[in-house]
Amino acid sequence: MANLASEFVGIKSPNPFWLASAPPTDKEYNVRRAYEAGWGGVVWKTLGEAGPPVVNVNGPRYGAIWGADRRLLGMNNIELITDRPLEVNLREIKAVKRDYPDRALVVSLMVPCEEEAWKAILPLVEETGADGIELNFGCPHGMAERGMGSAVGQVPEYIEMVTRWCKQSTRMPVIVKLTPNITNILYPAEAARRGGADAVSLINTLNSITSVDLELLAPQPTIDGKGTHGGYCGPAVKPIALNMVAEIARNPATAGLPISGIGGVTTWRDAAEFLVLGAGNVQVCTAAMTYGFRVVQEMMSGLSDWMDEKGHESIAAIVGRAVPNVTDWQHLNLNYVTKAKINQEACIKCGRCYAACEDTSHQAIAMSPGRVFEVKDEECVACNLCVNVCPVEDCITMVPLANGERDPRTGAVVGAGADWTTHPNNPSVRAAG
Repeated sequence: MANLASEFVGIKSPNPFWLASAPPTDKEYNVRRAYEAGWGGVVWKTLGEAGPPVVNVNGPRYGAIWGADRRLLGMNNIELITDRPLEVNLREIKAVKRDYPDRALVVSLMVPCEEEAWKAILPLVEETGADGIELNFGCPHGMAERGMGSAVGQVPEYIEMVTRWCKQSTRMPVIVKLTPNITNILYPAEAARRGGADAVSLINTLNSITSVDLELLAPQPTIDGKGTHGGYCGPAVKPIALNMVAEIARNPATAGLPISGIGGVTTWRDAAEFLVLGAGNVQVCTAAMTYGFRVVQEMMSGLSDWMDEKGHESIAAIVGRAVPNVTDWQHLNLNYVTKAKINQEACIKCGRCYAACEDTSHQAIAMSPGRVFEVKDEECVACNLCVNVCPVEDCITMVPLANGERDPRTGAVVGAGADWTTHPNNPSVRAAG
């Protein structure tokens, strides 16, 4: 069987599934239940400095976006960092790490952007025996208004500075958690590396308002008639997270920098996608909050089965395997041609493919009087919109033309031997008429 054991910046865990810093990791009771359910590690919910307590709202903290079947697609939260006393959290962290030495335990931290504040909290965390720290430079709400969270994560110079302070002041591995609320994820990632970070984790939540109460005319969740922006997470953010992870993994200036992948991991397949795009492990929050801690059992068994099927013996063997296949648009093979094909036996004659193509695409699907739908190869540009709108899985597929075949639409010979300099899709050829 595949070995799911993970080692991330020297931190060992029995599998690559960690709980992210969030409500599920806010206290000893939760973390013990998580370990018993099978989680390989946790990132303890963000601790702040000793002093005035953090006060959360006493009304709704979460907003949601649902699919048609009320499946949770995305969740917005306006919760702050832990509102429990620092000394209580530290005592519980020490007790949990003592009782579960084989599980990863990383502590998330957020204090003011002052060197002394960071130097003061680091030895307190070290004394617990925790395996590492994660610098929370990502939260977009509440703490950002106080000059922390994403207010730091959006300024590469601050990231580099604080990371360097921490590396100079602790023996523990330093993981920098990045905010996606930025134009180019490479700038903060490169800053973290310059500061000496052992790894980065991403993505934190996206700044968002999920919905508006049209009776109160206020954003939801609503607190006494008012609402605010919050952090968006869950399956809906996975595409953004995958792209940002891949960009860091393939960027020469950050190549080799360990990445902890976060953002909508709900199934083993999601985890595998993060791993092959360069993540060394994954962190999960929304799935655990939706289905409970035992969801990790499906993740572990599914990932193990897939690895066995593909002949991958370890997590390290699959990390980054897809990165060489991530490229820029101009490097894609424009001589590669596919055409949509409809399986008439599977077709339920709903007409979605026809409506979508006829109204919004390339009029490449014909409908007979008996509602038989056929692709017109001479019009099909292979956009695969029909595949995406079809309600029957694998009813419509994209079939590649063989090398040397002629594209019915352009008349060009396709395949590896085609000459791009004379291809009809070449802008210079098209411009010349």
